[in-house]
This record gives sequence, structure tokens and C-alpha cells, in this order.
Amino acid sequence: MKAISVHEFGGPEKLRMETHPDPAPAPGEVVVAIRAAGVNPADVYMRRGGYRLTPALPYIPGGDAAGEIVAVGGDARRLKVGQRVFIASTLGVAIDPHAGFTGCYAERVARPEEQVLALPDGVSFAQAAALGLPYTTAHFCLFARGGAQAGETVFIHGASGSVGTAAVQLAKRAGLRVIGSAGSAEGLELIRREGVDHPVDHSRPGYLDEVRRLPAPQLILEMLADRNLAADIDVIAPGGRIVIVGCRGETTINPRSLMAKDADIRGVMIWNAAADQIRSVLQDVLAGVAEGALRPVVGREMPLSEAARAQEAVIADGNNGKIVLIP
Repeated sequence: MKAISVHEFGGPEKLRMETHPDPAPAPGEVVVAIRAAGVNPADVYMRRGGYRLTPALPYIPGGDAAGEIVAVGGDARRLKVGQRVFIASTLGVAIDPHAGFTGCYAERVARPEEQVLALPDGVSFAQAAALGLPYTTAHFCLFARGGAQAGETVFIHGASGSVGTAAVQLAKRAGLRVIGSAGSAEGLELIRREGVDHPVDHSRPGYLDEVRRLPAPQLILEMLADRNLAADIDVIAPGGRIVIVGCRGETTINPRSLMAKDADIRGVMIWNAAADQIRSVLQDVLAGVAEGALRPVVGREMPLSEAARAQEAVIADGNNGKIVLIP
């Protein structure tokens, strides 16, 4: 089979297309023929080295994917050959912290059956590759850590990205009012279609003045805390919660500003969640998919051979929806 391999940590040039033996299922495993693999910022951080999850070299990147079962090992009884399925890295890591986040930038992957979930009807493979990390992260940040309640207002930075669009859909399903930011005309149109009540253009100087004129949000989902955290404290409602989803560097805040608001800053690392928590989140996500309330947005499909370009794109400004690789 063809797969992307990493033999040393570093830049995108370390991603190399190679030929590997087709995997065979061990007892309790299934083999999935991958039709689409999700590209996540975490894949980039792992490739660079020094991330919370650092795989042993060499490794095949990617923890989110969707495809069809092509082989079933002994003791695997729930899934059948030919069944459409998806793989969620968040569940994989919760079950196996050493191997649950790699292997999917490939034509095939072997996974323990408990890490593989049946794919709902009406969901494409590309959409299913966007379910794992984006939707579990957004759900966990909104509800388990953010305490979101119907009738509240949430401000979602980067609402046009894969986690952002998931958060918008989840928030609207739960009865929240949504302020969302995007940095391009295409991104703003996307978040309007997804139901954002107050879209704002974060590429414009002074865009936060527009946010300040709106009812103050009780909850903020912050995708780039190193850029925005101090401003978040300024716009959050008294007693509000700021949930840090992402950060790419250090920042400075005035604690007195936080004290004046009686506000909280809450960090989230989805890899800390237990398997039972992730299963519960995925069950609710799949219910939302069945209802039609949750619809993964695929921004770009790229061939597996362009994995390096896909990883550069996933951390670039202005990325809309999910990037997936097609083997």
C-alpha cells in the first residue's frame, strides 16, 4: 500500500510517500481501506516534534479517517467486511495513548475494533474524516469545559475552520446565540450559512469594536490565545468563561482585568479526556448528524501525495472547513 512516512522530525519536507506492506488484522482488530483522511493542526505539531503526543520514529501520520472494512481479525465481532466506518483520533488516544493518533495517511490501516465506529447513512467519507478531532474538540470545549447553556451567547474565534464550523453547529443545536469571526469573504459567507447570528471580519482593524457593541458573550472559544486572550477578557461578560482551544506562543494579560470581570480562563487539551467521555461525546455528535443538525464542512480535498501542502494549508490563516486527503 501507499502511505506517507515520517523518518525524522522537522518541516513538511519530512513527509515522504512510500510503499508499505498491507496491514493484516491482529485478534480484535479490523483493517480499514481509507477513502479519506482528515488533516489536523495536531498532525503538524507531531511532525515538528516536541508535541504532547510525540510518536516513535518512523511513523505514518494521521488519526482521523473514514473508509470501508476490508478484513476482520479474530475476536472482532461488531463490524463486518464492507461496512462504512470512521476512525476518531480522540477515541484512539483515549484508548491507546501511544498509537491512537497515527497511521491514517495511508491506503489502509489496522485498528482495534473499539476505535472504529459505524458511519451514518448520508455522510460522505470526506465528511466523516472531519468528525473525529474537530467535533469532539468543539463539543468538549463548549459543554464539558465551557458549560454552555441554551440562551447564552458564545463568541467563536475562527468560526470558519474545521473546529469552528463544528462549534457553530453544536452551539446552534443547543440553543445558543453565536458571534463568529472569519478572515475572508468566503469564510464570512460560510459562517453565515452555518447559522452564525453576528459574523465579524477579524482581518479588519478594530473588528472587536463591533463585538463590543453586541450583548457581551458569556462564553468565548479562543483558537489563537497568543493573539487574542487579552482582548477576550475585555469583551467577555461578567462571570464569563474563556476556553482556550488553541495557542501558538506566549502572551501577556493583566490579571486585574480578569478579576474585574469575575471571569474564568479554562485551558483544554482534548487528549486528556477519558475514553468514556469521548464515547459519550461521539454518541451525541452522531445523534446530531442523524438529526441533520451537524453537517461536517469539507473545504478542500487533496490527493495523499500532497500531504505536505495540506499540512501547510491547515495551519495557514484563512483556512475554511476541513482539509482531507484522498488516497
